[in-house]
Amino acid sequence: MSVPTTTDPVERARGAAARESWAEAYQLLHAHDRHPSRGLTADDLSVLADAAWWSGHVDESVTARLRAHAAYLAADDHRGAGLASWWLYYEYAGLGRPAAAAGWLHRARHHLEDLPDCPEQCFLEMTAAEEASAHGDHETALAATRRMTALALACGSPDLLALSRQAESRVLLAAGRRTEGLALLDDAMCAVSAGELSGMVTGWLYCLALTQCMEAADFARAVEWTNAAMEWCAPPWTGRPPDEDAAGATAPEDSPTPTAPLPVTVPSGENPFRGVCRAHRVEVLDLLGAWALAEAEARQACREVPVDCLESAAAAYYAAGDVQRRQGRLEAAAVSYGHAHELGRIPQPGLALLRLAQGRAEAAVAGVDLALACRSDPDHDVLGRSRLLAARAEVALAVRDVPGAAKAAADLDALAGAADGDVPLLRALADTALGSVALAEKRPALLPLRRALAGWLELRVPYEAAQVRMLLAAACRAAGDEEAARLELGTARAVFERLGAVPDARRAAALLSGGSRRRLPGGLTAREAEVLRLVASGGTNKDIARALVISEHTVARHLNNIFAKLGVGSRASATAYAYAHDLV
Repeated sequence: MSVPTTTDPVERARGAAARESWAEAYQLLHAHDRHPSRGLTADDLSVLADAAWWSGHVDESVTARLRAHAAYLAADDHRGAGLASWWLYYEYAGLGRPAAAAGWLHRARHHLEDLPDCPEQCFLEMTAAEEASAHGDHETALAATRRMTALALACGSPDLLALSRQAESRVLLAAGRRTEGLALLDDAMCAVSAGELSGMVTGWLYCLALTQCMEAADFARAVEWTNAAMEWCAPPWTGRPPDEDAAGATAPEDSPTPTAPLPVTVPSGENPFRGVCRAHRVEVLDLLGAWALAEAEARQACREVPVDCLESAAAAYYAAGDVQRRQGRLEAAAVSYGHAHELGRIPQPGLALLRLAQGRAEAAVAGVDLALACRSDPDHDVLGRSRLLAARAEVALAVRDVPGAAKAAADLDALAGAADGDVPLLRALADTALGSVALAEKRPALLPLRRALAGWLELRVPYEAAQVRMLLAAACRAAGDEEAARLELGTARAVFERLGAVPDARRAAALLSGGSRRRLPGGLTAREAEVLRLVASGGTNKDIARALVISEHTVARHLNNIFAKLGVGSRASATAYAYAHDLV
């Protein structure tokens, strides 16, 4: 016998919500709620709030949640009112309204703190852990996460237990206890991959785990969970084909690039976590060398992120800027970094490396130094700080500040060594910087550079591996091994050409040919290049005139022409340009 189907729209909406068919639930409840005579209960208003959020109607979600809180309060249901208050805190925080968020967090505590143990208190403990960890009080944060775990176990909620595991893992990672933290994160993600959790907590944990993995420089986990997250986010009803393998995927050459601000919207019924997870995927694809696909995914991520997750759009713009910079598309990179900055992200170290490529060495040094000063705490975002230190070493070497480069390399080496357990990505960054400094100091550099190359190859990060091969070629030439140098240069050139890293490919080709027949950059003449080389080596106008047997007036004229052609305004910037383009 067939089971009769209810015609009550509220009952149908409850059933749709239980199946996590949020678009259907939203349509039914939204239509029902438009009639003043048809009231919704506090629980139904909470369902409407959830359905509105999943359907991309964030403002309506907040409005429904406010009404739900009032209804729970009228019914003297402090557990319901407390949970509604906490969700309002969370939503207001995401919308960039910290004062409103703080007020609702205070209300959540007022409703829940004096009650007997209940599941809703888990959210208060999670927030307490985040606040204590942000102030560096890891012991208080750990105590809060363990109270959260006890509450989750007592109520038997898989969702809350997985969230408590993730919260504790985040605190442990911040405290430098990497092995324990990653073990707990894996435990939480087991529940995710097994499909044991609700859609909200599944998406939540994917986002949190991907952020943690990248901040902890655990690239292998980041690749694994990014692929899993995008598979979960892909809607089965679209018939969308599976993505190509990240390591070798490509996109059409005419695929759009994120060089203009994009509207941030989530079509009704789509997964609001998709844009956030895709933004993480962009960073992974960038490292794996799938640059065309990374750029196309960056644009799509900016279209998909909900309005309360704009930091994900900023991350996607930033990653696109890195791709464009390495491909030699400097104007497009500047635009992308600008959009990332507009959305609240400090676009470093990419912007500093862009300025270096433009010959603006002073701006490069200032930018990366300021960004390092803003990230003085090495416990937070280890990968972000490591990248800044690596860029600091590169910029310092470009302006012949070898002691400054050595200091940055030593700090990077210490950061990699301080990590609890082996961190291949940090080690490869540190060995690259150490080898670069050794080469500049005319010390043996082959050992750290070969370690760096092995690390990048193991991680399957092609661009950085090719960059190390360029350094290895210089070290081999310094040691008198021309054949080994040419092998490294040939391999590096092939990788750069495959990636579309045009400036690097040209540099490798020039070094392979000995540089004798290459076209000079910036439209420089041979004589202007000679003058620039002498400027870069520290020569005054008088020194240059004596070396080239010309007048100081002629030297000054050449310098004016050089500055005009390169678009620089000082000898320091011209020197940086000379080093960046291998004219020295």
